[in-house]
Amino acid sequence: MNSLSVDAAITSRMSVRSFTQQTVDREAIEQILQVASRAPSGTNCQPWKVYVLQGASRSTLVEQVCATHDAIRANPALAAEYAEEYDYYPQRWVSPYIDRRRENGWGLYGLLGIGKADKDKMHQQHQRNYHFFDAPVGLMFTIDRVMGRGSLVDYGAFLQNIMVAACGHGLHTCPQAAWNGFSKIILPHIGAGPDEMLVCGMALGYADETAVVNTFHTPRVPVQDFTTWLD
Repeated sequence: MNSLSVDAAITSRMSVRSFTQQTVDREAIEQILQVASRAPSGTNCQPWKVYVLQGASRSTLVEQVCATHDAIRANPALAAEYAEEYDYYPQRWVSPYIDRRRENGWGLYGLLGIGKADKDKMHQQHQRNYHFFDAPVGLMFTIDRVMGRGSLVDYGAFLQNIMVAACGHGLHTCPQAAWNGFSKIILPHIGAGPDEMLVCGMALGYADETAVVNTFHTPRVPVQDFTTWLD
């Protein structure tokens, strides 16, 4: 195995926020998911369930969630009806995580020319999530609620495999926790069972190389900042 090619696949992965309309072959999607399924999981329980949305199923979901997103903006009290089923983000932000979050948010918005007072533009940009950033393929991931928190660790490995494998096919992705609050719309739409919980969504397609937003690359802290060596 060529370690350079593995490193290149991992480091070339990025969260793409603008896709072309070029269709993605089903064979490629199936191959990506098959490769991704080699992710490790505790006692090999393989807790992932995947729903692939294209065409009308994708468009209908986009319309429904965008309409709800607009309704919540008009009446913030509605937000209580669309709570996430698990805490993806902390209840209280502390440093250094809040600092990285702000750096990420304002770096992206600054690139797009969106200021702190541009509430309309912020809403529109946030709603791009619910268009899958125009990607022709939307993926929804669920897990049985009976599973433990450790299965979400397993799920992370599976999701990373999808994103890296997609790069090997000349495709890109954007993992999206933004969908999580709309599970009461999403789960019935995709035909998920009553015992399933939405983990996240993901956009999949070919990156629009001309889009300014795709020049945004998030930084990473150096190894010495998160590693402790013990002798």
